[in-house]
Parts: sequence; structure tokens; C-alpha cells
Amino acid sequence: MLAVIRGVNLALCIFFTVCYSYQILYAILGIFLQPKKYQAKKDHRFAVVIPARNERSVIPALIASIKKQNYPQKLIDIFVIADNCTDDTAQVARQSGAKVYERFNRQLVGKGYALDYLFHRMKDDGLCDQYEGFFIFDADNLLDENYIREMNKVFDNGYKVITSYRNSKNYDSNWISAGYSLWFLREAKYLNHVRMRLHTSCAISGTGFLVHREIIERNNGWKHYLLTEDIEFTVDSVLHGEKIGYCANAKLFDEQPISFRQSWNQRLRWTKGNYQVFGRYGRKLAVGALAKRSFSCYDMMMNVSPAMFVTFASILFNGIFCMVGIFNINVTPQIIPATLISILGSCLNLYLIAFLMGTLTTLTEWKEIHAHPIKKILYLFTFPIFMMTYIPIAVCALFQKITWKPIEHTVVKSIEDFQ
Repeated sequence: MLAVIRGVNLALCIFFTVCYSYQILYAILGIFLQPKKYQAKKDHRFAVVIPARNERSVIPALIASIKKQNYPQKLIDIFVIADNCTDDTAQVARQSGAKVYERFNRQLVGKGYALDYLFHRMKDDGLCDQYEGFFIFDADNLLDENYIREMNKVFDNGYKVITSYRNSKNYDSNWISAGYSLWFLREAKYLNHVRMRLHTSCAISGTGFLVHREIIERNNGWKHYLLTEDIEFTVDSVLHGEKIGYCANAKLFDEQPISFRQSWNQRLRWTKGNYQVFGRYGRKLAVGALAKRSFSCYDMMMNVSPAMFVTFASILFNGIFCMVGIFNINVTPQIIPATLISILGSCLNLYLIAFLMGTLTTLTEWKEIHAHPIKKILYLFTFPIFMMTYIPIAVCALFQKITWKPIEHTVVKSIEDFQ
């Protein structure tokens, strides 16, 4: 029995290492590879699209940061879809200079449905053909003054979907907001940046991306309605042969949750959404990776696969056999220390991997992190704990029915606070 336990633990370790070892190479390359410099021959005309639900407190700052862009304002129009609002978000957005559409639908709830409604309304009004691309932001975002100019450079070089550098408005609020922030900084620096330099596809992460009009027309609006519509859009684009680009010089700031309950609910939705995407597109990604030898398909499959389940499976497996050992202590006493060591080893490995990821990201992105140096160091030790909370979240998401719920945004800042 002891041989079986050791064999299974070794198999799980090898499986995880083989599947994700390429990200070690990403981390190494991310340190040394510099962003490629792009130039634009043309300033393209864009529409900025903002889904908003009860966002009256933060949306004026986003619109103000758009109006301060180092880019011809005559080539930028702002559209807000006030989705199921019970406050005066629509009025505030109009007063700030946006064209506003309002939507009320309690059955079809979520960002994907709001975006689809807006694109169809714009099409009906004859507006879509005026723009070559559509920026999609969340209402709590803020843009660096060169954001659109930098994104236009990559867009002008042929990329039809482009994501950007995602930073945080409230990194220093507490360990929860810092945990989110470090993860997104790591995604930007050590995933999308490296993917871009290796000429493979990047991944959309929530907010702050640009989509060519041709993609919207091909999809007849926005057709992605799963709980993680951004990941679904990414996977669908990759399966259609689209290479998603990344602009390291286009910097965006957004607000992260600070309460554990809000964080739990949000990440529960994200995890459930990843399960949905994996269930719907996993087979197609596997076929693309194997039959078409597409590394982008493999990368995206790993991106949406339930990786935390490897750790959970190890803990569960060893926990069961530990109980067997306890109830049969006179027969198989050696099982107890073996399984306890395996459980502690799984937890320690997860902590150390997350700590190394957080440390590497903090060191290289030190100047981009807006927090006191002591907090930057302190949150290195809490980041692994934040990541380990994904284990119970991954389990709950399997069995719990989850619906889209808005996250309250209260951090009111201007882009000048980060310059």
C-alpha cells in the first residue's frame, strides 16, 4: 500500500511538472526579453466601450483619463452601456461626455450580454462602421495618458486583438488587493509579454483590450456569455487562428476587492467560468494542440485547465489514506507519516512556488507597484496564502450554482495619482 501511495504522489508531481514546465522558461525569458518597439503609420479611429452597473462613483475618472489621452480626441468616441443600473450612472456618464445606452434585463445578466446589446444598438444606429476598433474597459479603470497611442501602434502592425499591461489602483489596501495585483502583474510581465516576444498568442485578462471591427462583425456582436467571457473570447479567438497581441507600454489601472467575501464570490465565478470554458472548448484546444501542433492551443488549454485540482487531488488522496492508517494503526502505521509528509509537502510546494512568482514579479515591477516598500515586502508572504485559498474555491465551484454578481467599486482616484 505504501508503494501505491508513493507511486500516485510521484505521478501527480510529474504530471504537474510536465504540463507547466514551459512557464519556467517563460519566467526566465521574461527577465531578459525587452518589449519590441512598434511604430504606427496611421492614427486609427476607435470607439471606447464601457459596460457599467451602478458605477457612478468611478466612471467619471475613467472618462476623464480617456479625454486626457495623448491621441487625437476627434478619433475617440466613448460609449457606456448602463446595464441594469439602479443609480444615476447613465446621467453621470452623459455629463462626463459619453454617449449612453441603457439596458434592463434581469434574465440575461452579465458583461457579455451587456456588450452584445451595446454592439447591436450601435449597429442599428449606423455607428459601428465608423470605427476600426473597439476598446473595452470596466468602469473602475484608469488609463495612462499614452495608453491609446501605444495600443494604436500594435494595432497598426496588424494585430486584431490586443491586451495591455494591467496594474492596480489599490495595491496597498490589504493582502487581498495585493494578491490580485501581483497575479495580474505577473500575467502581464511573465506570460503575455513573453508570449508576444515568442510570437504566440497572448490572453485577455478581464479588462483593457482592443478588438478590431472585423472580429465584432464576424461574431455578429459579442457572442461570449459564460461567467468568464474574457477567457471564452480568448479561447474562441485562438481556435479561429487569431494571434492576440500585447502592448507592454499601454498601462491600465483597475480596482481590486478588499473584502474576503467579495474576493471569494468573484474568484468563485472566475473558477466556475474556467470550468465552463474548459468543458466547452477543452476538446477543441486539445485537437488544435495535437493535430495542428498549435502551441497557442496548448498554452490556452493549460490556462483554463483546473490546475488547483492537482494539489487538491494530492491532499485528498493522501488524506483518505491517512485516515485508513489511523483506523488501522496496528496494521499499517507507516502510512500515517508518509501521507502527512505528502500533504505538508504539497502545501509547502504551492507556497514556495507562489512565493517565488511573487518575489520575481515584485523585484522586476518594483517601480510599477504603488505601495510603501514595507508593504511590497510584507505582501510577498501573504501572496501564497491568497493563492492557496483557490483550493477550497476550486472545490466549491464544482458543486455550487453560481450567477454573475457585480463587484462594488469605491476607490476614487485620478490617473495623476499614479504619475
